[in-house]
Amino acid sequence: MKYFKPAILIALGIIAIYFVIDRVLPYSNFSIEQFGEYYWPNKWWLVGHLFGGMMALLIGPFQFSKTFRNKYLKTHRNLGKVYIIAIIIGSLCGMYMSFTVAPQVNAAWSISLFFLAFPWLISVLMAYRAIRLRRIIQHREWMIRSYVLTFAFVLFRFLDERAITEELMKDFGERGPTCIWLSWAVPLFIVEVILQWNKKK
Repeated sequence: MKYFKPAILIALGIIAIYFVIDRVLPYSNFSIEQFGEYYWPNKWWLVGHLFGGMMALLIGPFQFSKTFRNKYLKTHRNLGKVYIIAIIIGSLCGMYMSFTVAPQVNAAWSISLFFLAFPWLISVLMAYRAIRLRRIIQHREWMIRSYVLTFAFVLFRFLDERAITEELMKDFGERGPTCIWLSWAVPLFIVEVILQWNKKK
C-alpha cells in the first residue's frame, strides 16, 4: 500500500502526458483541416477549453503528491491557482460550446456536455472555497472530485473509440452522450463511496 498512491499518480501523469501530446497539441497548428468545419467557427472557444483542460490535467498529479506538497508548499499553492484558473477557462468555454456547437449533433449531446462542464466548474470553486476557509480535508476531497471530472475527458475518448462501444451504438448522437455520462458520473460515484467509506462523522 505504501507505493500504491505514488504508482497511481505516476500512471495518471503518464496518461495525461500521452493524451495532451496525442489529442491537444495537434490543435496548436490552427488549421481548418485540424479543427474541421464543425469547430472552426468557434475555434478560440475550443482552444480555451482544450488548453484549460490540458493545464488542469497535467497539474493534477503533482497536487495530490504529499511529498511534493510538503517539500514545495509555495509551488503547490501557485500550481493550485493555475489549476483553478485553467478549469474556470476550460469549463466556461465548454459550456459555451455546449450551447453553440454541440446542438449541431443533437440536444442530448448538448445537454451531456453542459452537465460535464458545469460540475467541473463547481467542484473546483468548492475546492477553492474550502481552502480559503482552512478546511483542509474538504479541500482535498473537492480537489479529488475536480480531477475526476478533469480526467473524464480522457476517459470519454477511450470509451467512445472502443470497437465494442461503436458496435453497440453506431450513431454518435447516441454513443457520444452515453460515453460522456459514463466518463464522469460512474467514476465520481465510485470516488465518493471511497471518500465516505471510512468517515466516522
